[in-house]
Amino acid sequence: MSGDVRVIVYGAKERCASCVNAPGSKETYEWLQAAIKRKYRTDHLFYRYVDLFEDQHKSEDQAYIEKIKDDELFYPLVVINDEIAGEGNPKLKEVYAVLEKNGVKPLG
Repeated sequence: MSGDVRVIVYGAKERCASCVNAPGSKETYEWLQAAIKRKYRTDHLFYRYVDLFEDQHKSEDQAYIEKIKDDELFYPLVVINDEIAGEGNPKLKEVYAVLEKNGVKPLG
């Protein structure tokens, strides 16, 4: 792997209006960590959860937060090294593809 890979999940306590039957943002964040850990080497992966309405936000997060608030993107939003890997109800296959594109290697 060439460097660190950042996995950021943007979300909120309240479920996305179009994601009524989907898991909540925090559950998605925890589920992704567990799923990725089962399949990939995680020694260079760093996870962060950003609450849209409660956290002090870093400047790098503002563009994504504004797009979510303006209904251009759905949450939970999964961003891997500044590339959107999934939104609303993210699919593992899409998340895995972005991880591999960023050099994350499978176990074994």
